[in-house]
Amino acid sequence: MSGKKVDINNSTGARLWSRAKTIIPGGGQLLSKRAERFLPGIWPAYYDWAKGCEVWDLDGRHYYDFAQMGVGSCILGYADSDVDSAVVESIHRGSMCTLNSPEEVRLAELLLDLHPWAAMARFARSGGEACSIAVRIARAFSGREKVAFCGYHGWHDWYLSANLADSKNLDGQLLPGLEPAGVPRGLLGASLPFNYNDIESLKALVCQHGKQVGVIIMEPIRGSSPMPGFLGEVRQIADEIGAVLIFDEVTSGFRICVGGSHLLLGVHPDLAIFAKGLANGYAAAAVIGRRDIMNAAQQSFISSTSWTERIGSVAAVATIEKMRDKKVPAALIGFGEQIMRGLERSASRANVPLQISGIPPLIYLKFSYQNSPEAQTFYTQEMLKKGFLVGSAIYSTYAYSNEIIQKFLEASEEVFCMIAQYVAAGTLEQKLIGEVVHAGFKRLT
Repeated sequence: MSGKKVDINNSTGARLWSRAKTIIPGGGQLLSKRAERFLPGIWPAYYDWAKGCEVWDLDGRHYYDFAQMGVGSCILGYADSDVDSAVVESIHRGSMCTLNSPEEVRLAELLLDLHPWAAMARFARSGGEACSIAVRIARAFSGREKVAFCGYHGWHDWYLSANLADSKNLDGQLLPGLEPAGVPRGLLGASLPFNYNDIESLKALVCQHGKQVGVIIMEPIRGSSPMPGFLGEVRQIADEIGAVLIFDEVTSGFRICVGGSHLLLGVHPDLAIFAKGLANGYAAAAVIGRRDIMNAAQQSFISSTSWTERIGSVAAVATIEKMRDKKVPAALIGFGEQIMRGLERSASRANVPLQISGIPPLIYLKFSYQNSPEAQTFYTQEMLKKGFLVGSAIYSTYAYSNEIIQKFLEASEEVFCMIAQYVAAGTLEQKLIGEVVHAGFKRLT
């Protein structure tokens, strides 16, 4: 059996989230952490303590995290002792100063050692701003404004402006219903979407806009692996039109190898971006690239006080060194494969149509029912009762163990059997305690 049952009703976290929505627009700072994205009205929303893959909420209730492990930022696990020790020491020595921290030079050396094609690095503190920095540098180098993009690259104007031309341009890239409110109309037509594993969609953009396209930015791998030759053709197109090719490795970086996934995929970009996997939950992001392109940063104004604080660089150095020493990506792949195979078996035994996609360290789940959102909501609801945080994605962490994964799989199979039973009886929605999970972007207040 899966273990002790948790009373999920009337939690302090759910009440605090309700309060937060009245004083913080949207309730919090990150769309992906909104309670409505998991279990409206019930999700605990806030944590008191987190260690490894374990979380304690504001009521002291214990969970194993099989959701996204800090939205993919904690590859080593929460409060990793090695990283935290390095950070604590740096705090005692001063996290900010008029002088620069030497650790940013050490971080640059580490990243360039891992990526021999790159010669220079710049740092920031979040993935979205690092993407904006990379696009700014690439535009400065190419002298062109238009950006062809594939995938999710943050909240900034250059990206969201794609929806100025068509409000559905980002539906297949991020979430449906994202409005470009507040984005200048003057950016209309500056960002142009193409589709992953669809080289013809990129060729169509190039055919229409030609050498006005100075930047191509994409995630090399995430929800699925690239088809044979796809990344190579993107590289070739970038070379033919003189565009800067950027690989956004904010999510994919450091999960299948120490460094960018492109190292294994066999195609090198001109610039690469890292963030989530870089510093195990501490704020750190990096842009690395060719010397001639990176030097274009000097032609623009790219500068911020917070990018110079010491903690991010210290945490990133400690994280990279541990990932390299412990061969962490191999563990992430192993755990991910174990979870994928286990869920497939459990769903099959329960006769539940569950689609499992992604790569082993980044797993995505979808119930193939007409009432898929209800099934997802019920799964999250019942797994929460069993002491597991789950959603529609599972990001592997080095803090998992075979025993913890087995508990998760046993609990999942129990819930799958319940789903099959209630779907057959037509009573699944009646079994929900609260609202159905919000599938897209919705106004919360």
